[in-house]
Amino acid sequence: MDLTILGVLALTVIVAASALAPKVGVAAPLVLIASGVVLALVPGVPRIEPEPELILAGVLPPLLYAASVNMPAMDFRRDLKSIGWLSIVVVVSSALAIGWVVDVFVPGLGFAQGVALGAIVSPTDAVATSIVKRTGVAPRLVTVLEGESMINDASALVLLRSAVAATGVSVSVLDVSVDFVVAIAVAALVGLLVGAVSVAVRARLHDATLNTAISFAVPFIAYAPAEHLGASGLVAVVTTGLVTGYWGPSVLRAQDRIAEAANWRTIAFLLEGGVFLLMGLELGPLLEDFRAEDGDVRRLVVLSAMCLGILLLVRGLYVVVLLWSLVLDRKDMRRREPRINRVRDYLASDESSSLSDRRLQRIHLMVARREADMRFYEEERLDRRAGAILVWAGMRGSVTLAAAQTLPTGFAQRELLVLVAFTVAVASLLIQGGTLAWVVRRLGVQVDRRESDAQQLAALAAMLADVATSRCAEVTDDGIDGRALEPLVVDRVQDDSHVDRSTRWAGADGDESRRRLHDYVELRRAVLVDQRDALIDARSSGRFDSENLTRMLRRVDAGDIAMDRLD
Repeated sequence: MDLTILGVLALTVIVAASALAPKVGVAAPLVLIASGVVLALVPGVPRIEPEPELILAGVLPPLLYAASVNMPAMDFRRDLKSIGWLSIVVVVSSALAIGWVVDVFVPGLGFAQGVALGAIVSPTDAVATSIVKRTGVAPRLVTVLEGESMINDASALVLLRSAVAATGVSVSVLDVSVDFVVAIAVAALVGLLVGAVSVAVRARLHDATLNTAISFAVPFIAYAPAEHLGASGLVAVVTTGLVTGYWGPSVLRAQDRIAEAANWRTIAFLLEGGVFLLMGLELGPLLEDFRAEDGDVRRLVVLSAMCLGILLLVRGLYVVVLLWSLVLDRKDMRRREPRINRVRDYLASDESSSLSDRRLQRIHLMVARREADMRFYEEERLDRRAGAILVWAGMRGSVTLAAAQTLPTGFAQRELLVLVAFTVAVASLLIQGGTLAWVVRRLGVQVDRRESDAQQLAALAAMLADVATSRCAEVTDDGIDGRALEPLVVDRVQDDSHVDRSTRWAGADGDESRRRLHDYVELRRAVLVDQRDALIDARSSGRFDSENLTRMLRRVDAGDIAMDRLD
């Protein structure tokens, strides 16, 4: 089959499956895996065997960058302990546990081969967490799972490299530990450097197209040098994404960030869908090869089930420890609360006048951050039900797929290990992913944040209104460039600067307010449709210049987008 036709077919399947999934109540990744299995049976569809490097260096960097650039640095910092625990300690422990079980109970496979298999199947996947987002769980749970999946690739791949090396020579725990620390540290430095430089360069470009084009190259610019230095390219990519997401709003223009976000959403959607479709396409041929070589299917099933069971058991045990440690952290934070109060009292007293304004501002910021963190940990607790979701939501995906294929050709029982890895990944997605929404409903973990979100949005809108009032008052007194402004101009700017001006008129009386907004959106959309039709008719008549028609159509489109944000 022609590659162009195959590409168009794959794109069509990805879009169709994603559109169909919500209607049948099944997560899109599961529909895509099933579609891949069916598509592989179609006569004329060639066998797909991508190089592992294509996944590791071509697909994962942009996917991880897209996830990390949208990961709020504040949320990542607050849950860094949980993320580190799950992405390093759990991965290493799971790999060692699988290594021991394989060594003891599976004839023909030793401890090193077992650890290699464990390293392959241990990391959860950033793509698989897309299933979690649709279940309505607390944002903190999503943050922990996303952060874990962005970091655990490094620990798994370093461990895999050491396990493969250990099959030929002796490798000490110290060697592996040093290798891991160096890989993370160097990758973080590379990521920081690339992130800072890329943001600085993009800030000088005042063209949204050029800015977005550079952003496409950034993940690979971070990945390549880190890998060349023997570090983790994926951690470098994540670090670059976090730096970009943190500094971008400060230095990049709004139109640059909007264009970048829209393009990256499309790229991430296609790559995510492609990964799951590829898993389905590869599964059938792998099973055929295994049977052709007289592989023991029963052994495959038992080993896969054993690995999946160990992964869930180890993850469950370590999540219990994590939840217990978070309880201790909250108690420790409460004990430190009087110290924060003393600092706040000191800042309010005359004694603080001896400090410089800059130091005072820094201390005020530190106190505000500590108090906000304390409220966050108290209000957004990870309880036992959340812990159960943390365990069940740990699904495998593209990293397992790619890592399995990096095993060298002469590696003992390579075909069996690769197929076990694929089976574990697909089984975790089908079993855990297919039942996750039910588990979330059963445990009652879904959260309704509408009231708290409305309160926070109102507080933010009030804060921004105060900023606008202050700035307008300053301009009224001083003018611009020594020239006084008309009150009409100042009043219009102040009114337009109210970020909630499009909804304030509806009032704040709950259901009535929502009804008014709904009616407003419906009528406004109907008007916009008529306006767009009128512009299209005017274009057909040839009475207006095409450039002016395009400008006016963009204004109508902007109104349509604004309605989407209100809906």
